[in-house]
Amino acid sequence: MDPPINVLGGELAECSKDPLTGWYRDGCCNTDDSDFGRHVVCCVVTDTFLQFARSQGNDLMTPALQFGFPGLNDGDRWCVCANTWLAAYEQGAACPVDLEATHESTLQIIDLEQLETHAI
Repeated sequence: MDPPINVLGGELAECSKDPLTGWYRDGCCNTDDSDFGRHVVCCVVTDTFLQFARSQGNDLMTPALQFGFPGLNDGDRWCVCANTWLAAYEQGAACPVDLEATHESTLQIIDLEQLETHAI
């Protein structure tokens, strides 16, 4: 099996082990066809982004320990849903993105040029 690829065409890098992120909770923004939210954008979340996501009905700040979700704080790295990041981008609330840790399938939803404007 080939390693997952990032938006730059290289091997997908780790996003975060603390907090442990990813669709598979493996620290990487890997995905499969059952990941309908496309949790593929490796972000360094900001308060502005977290407030935006909450306003859209996606509360990433409140812990949901039954799902192994610690709740996020400003500065945490997390695999964010591509559509959520794009909506935040369009509203001026996007957070920084680690391109090497962002899965190539992101490019089906977000243009590389948009991601590059927020690359870390």
